[in-house]
Amino acid sequence: MQGWTAEGLHAMRARLIADVSGLDPVDDREARSIEEVLHGLRTLPQPLDIDADPTHVTGSAIVLSARGVVLLKHKRLGIWLQPGGHVDPGEDPAAAAVREATEETGLVVDHPAGGPTLVHVDAHDGGRGHRHLDLRYLVQAAPDDPDPPPEESQDVAWFGWDAAIDRADEGLRGALLGLRSVQGPPNT
Repeated sequence: MQGWTAEGLHAMRARLIADVSGLDPVDDREARSIEEVLHGLRTLPQPLDIDADPTHVTGSAIVLSARGVVLLKHKRLGIWLQPGGHVDPGEDPAAAAVREATEETGLVVDHPAGGPTLVHVDAHDGGRGHRHLDLRYLVQAAPDDPDPPPEESQDVAWFGWDAAIDRADEGLRGALLGLRSVQGPPNT
């Protein structure tokens, strides 16, 4: 991938394999996704490069605050999702998750103090013939109102756990159920 040296790509790939291998799947879908993501990380020559292969790693963010979980209604798909997207050249999936969450919600977000925390993976069709191996990171934000830029979906909102889980697709639902069990209820 443009922006990665061979050594850097090797180190990043090894770190991602270790992180994904360390996940305890919340359901059968995530267990299958873990296997598919690990296979992709081990076999794809350029696992982050959207132009190198229709199957590629993406990064997304489960954004939490005292107000709950941020979801956005995807403009093309019409479903409520977590912010996320493709990895830019020289970026890793954790950085892509923060960048995409900031771009799509207008919120200032960051990883927890301990650094990037991979909390879930989901392998799914990404549209246009693509297969996304989505790495989902926990990120934090102040409980501010979302302020997405005009080119992004304007349907961005904070939801409590139950409301977010009710709106989520199958893959995101598993992530939210797993996080709720360890994070507890939001303050509002």
